[in-house]
Amino acid sequence: MSLFGKIFGGGGGKGGKGPSPQEAIQKLRETEEMLTKKQEFLEKKIEQELQIAKKNGTKNKRAALQALKRKKRYEKQLAQIDGTLSTIEFQREALENANTNTEVLKNMGFAAKAMKSAHENMDIDKVDDLMQDITEQQELAQEISDAISKPVGFGEEFDEDELLAELDELEQEELDKNLLEIGGPENVPLPNVPSTSLPSRPAKKEEDEDDMEDLQRWAEAM
Repeated sequence: MSLFGKIFGGGGGKGGKGPSPQEAIQKLRETEEMLTKKQEFLEKKIEQELQIAKKNGTKNKRAALQALKRKKRYEKQLAQIDGTLSTIEFQREALENANTNTEVLKNMGFAAKAMKSAHENMDIDKVDDLMQDITEQQELAQEISDAISKPVGFGEEFDEDELLAELDELEQEELDKNLLEIGGPENVPLPNVPSTSLPSRPAKKEEDEDDMEDLQRWAEAM
């Protein structure tokens, strides 16, 4: 017998097909709501009876005792409802977990069938052959790329040492030419140094005396 059948008394036979998990969960939630409302009602009744007992405690002892008895009955019912709610809550959670597991297993089975269908036309030997062919083609493509990238001289081979030596000679010739252009012709005449000394400038006193003599000559002539 399945878990659902054990919970709800199903399992085939005269009882017929049992309710679905969703239906059972919904019924349990409705029962929880009903019992919760019953709890609220009993709590209000207990508070009312307590107030009656307090009010008639000294005035009407008989009425106060009756109120306390009703209060005890309500408290007993409230305790029973608390226990019932705990049981229903546990049952509902177990049923929800079972329903979740059922859906998970159903989806896993569906996925397994899809995977089996996808692999149905596959042969592992053919897959290995295909992967081997792909590897060989990749290696061939790499060899072709390497061959194409190699430089081709078409038979014209030269000694690299000789070419370097010739290049050094050309560089040396160019260097010598530049040095000659910078140095210029060797026999360039230089200007002669003067052999006579330059006349010296007369002193300031002598100049003043000459000026006075010229001035006297001019006065005498007047």
